[in-house]
Amino acid sequence: MSKNEFLTTNPIETAAVAEDFAGSLKPGDIVCMYGDLGAGKTTFCQAALKALGVEEQVTSPTFTIIKEYMGRALPVYHFDVYRVHSEEDMFEIGYEDYFFGKGVCFIEWAELIEDLLPEKVIRVSLGYTDEEDERKITIEYSGD
Repeated sequence: MSKNEFLTTNPIETAAVAEDFAGSLKPGDIVCMYGDLGAGKTTFCQAALKALGVEEQVTSPTFTIIKEYMGRALPVYHFDVYRVHSEEDMFEIGYEDYFFGKGVCFIEWAELIEDLLPEKVIRVSLGYTDEEDERKITIEYSGD
């Protein structure tokens, strides 16, 4: 497992980290997003999806659970599982087709479906520090 950490002080810096990170993604990657409300999960996802070539506006799929996009070279799936009430909800939307498909998945609030996640995922945690407006971004790669 490897881990990288970054400190950012504004959304532009957070977006820059996300854009650099997106350059390393490949088909089948699952990016699990962790962090409190307002920590920057959606900002990070928006920048990463843009870097992957998604041209349409990216918004959090809070009420739809998933939004599908076509990037430059591969499909990108953006999940927000905050409103998922059970594993059954995930089965009903066919999560396995997305998780084990040929695209990249971004999952906000991934801790709510931890039991459904495969062993090999990328965990991105965003959190506040003691400094005003500063965020700590931790990116952990599990598996091979």
